[in-house]
Amino acid sequence: MVVRQRPTIGLMAEPDRRPIDYIALTRETYAGLGYPPYRWALNEDPPSWAALGKPLSEARLGLIASGGVYRHGQVAFTHRDDVTHREIPTDVDTSEVRVTHFAFDPAAARRDPNVVFPIDTLRSLVAEGTVGELAPLALTFMGGIYSQRRLASVLIPALVDRTLEMEVDAVLLVPV
Repeated sequence: MVVRQRPTIGLMAEPDRRPIDYIALTRETYAGLGYPPYRWALNEDPPSWAALGKPLSEARLGLIASGGVYRHGQVAFTHRDDVTHREIPTDVDTSEVRVTHFAFDPAAARRDPNVVFPIDTLRSLVAEGTVGELAPLALTFMGGIYSQRRLASVLIPALVDRTLEMEVDAVLLVPV
């Protein structure tokens, strides 16, 4: 459950603990941007599955996040079917990580980017030996892409190619 904050009156905001209807919210957001009614992707085939060929403690892990994450100095994502991606070094100082997104309130992610880009947690897992190593670059993009055709023909192949070039054994996908 996601908690919404009521507007602050006085010193403390009382949390609004009503559940958020994400389907309705997504429809409203896309309608407000001038898109036709949102159509959820329907995949007839189950995703392919491959077992990891080595222990995670020996694996190189990639990170792909859809939260509109970019590094200070990079161009922020745009909001209308932006199918570009950003490459962020996995040794980036978290204070350099920025977030922009139209489909969720990025306030919490701006305070702590690990909410949508868990780089500090992954570095801790490497330090304790749970994960072998991180790929040198994390890949990020703007989620909420309306054009499934452009997503499948432009963005996904670019992410797959970069992931293969970095010779990762597994990828952590962080959807937003």
